Amino acid sequence: MAYAGAKYADELIATANKIATPGKGILAADESTGTIGKRLASINVENVESNRRALRELLFTAPGALDHISGVILFEETLFQKSAAGKPFVDILKEAGVVPGIKVDTGVAPLAGTNGETTTQGHDGLSARCAKYYQQGARFAKWRAVLKIGDGCPSPLAIQSNAEGLARYASICQENGLVPIVEPEILMDGAHDIETCAAATEKVLAAVYKSLNDHHVLLLEGTLLKPNMVMPGTEAAAKAPPEVVAKYTVRTLQRTVPVAVPGIMFLSGGQSEEEATLNLNAINGLATKKPWTLSFSYGRALQASTLKTWAGKTENVEEAQKVFRDRAKANGEATLGKYIGDAGGRTASESLHVKDYKY
Repeated sequence: MAYAGAKYADELIATANKIATPGKGILAADESTGTIGKRLASINVENVESNRRALRELLFTAPGALDHISGVILFEETLFQKSAAGKPFVDILKEAGVVPGIKVDTGVAPLAGTNGETTTQGHDGLSARCAKYYQQGARFAKWRAVLKIGDGCPSPLAIQSNAEGLARYASICQENGLVPIVEPEILMDGAHDIETCAAATEKVLAAVYKSLNDHHVLLLEGTLLKPNMVMPGTEAAAKAPPEVVAKYTVRTLQRTVPVAVPGIMFLSGGQSEEEATLNLNAINGLATKKPWTLSFSYGRALQASTLKTWAGKTENVEEAQKVFRDRAKANGEATLGKYIGDAGGRTASESLHVKDYKY
């Protein structure tokens, strides 16, 4: 039997383990042109290439910040971009010991026969794109599947469709030398309790790993998982403290994720910056079996305060970089269970939730 990624097996395993280095995590800087436009609009900055580049350059060159970052997910534009001084961003990241990655899905589309559920697009031409991205220096990829809870959701059809889509993507990535980050995100939208989220997450993850097996992505040592934390919905009667989030999240992973997977890099899903860090810290502080590195792959939860501090002004770059460094350091400490809750000010606790979030 042929297995995906056999040609690149050693490299895939080495890359996945490097990204899953304890004490470090992933910066998700893969916002599409439209999504980053919304972020820039929030600080009254025009959505043009030079401003998009300036924001990414601020992040990638922040002194001390990349000490806590093992990988950066890029949007296609950013993968081929250069700094204002003409240095490719890929080279800046590699010189800092950071693995460049690339978002390869093309967004979600309605899944016919369901109650407003979706499936993710982007398989057409994916192999050729992955080959191009590898040549440019990318060594891992990301594909986001989106599921929701409530009114019969996630339905068996949505679970199966998205699991199959993730498996096809993962197989194609490995064939082209890219470590696939498998991201089945269950949205925080809704009034469901934490038990409901745990049950849904178990079903989804079990289906995903069954599909990965069916598609011969048996080189799980050369993959990473990017799941949601197990939490109550944003409209639930009560929030769950970090210790409870940790208990349910780790239990769910223990029941579904093979020990061969080197790293589980949580998405923040609209949590505030501080909430995402405290929950990650509690997960790593939980006294139980955890055979994987449990880390982060945060976008908004690493960038929100930095963006506000920068406000598109050159004179604010240095201060904004310090804010980003402190947030990256806090999450690095949380991957070791050593965060003491001293990063960021008032804005770090502001909710970043966006209902039905799309890139």
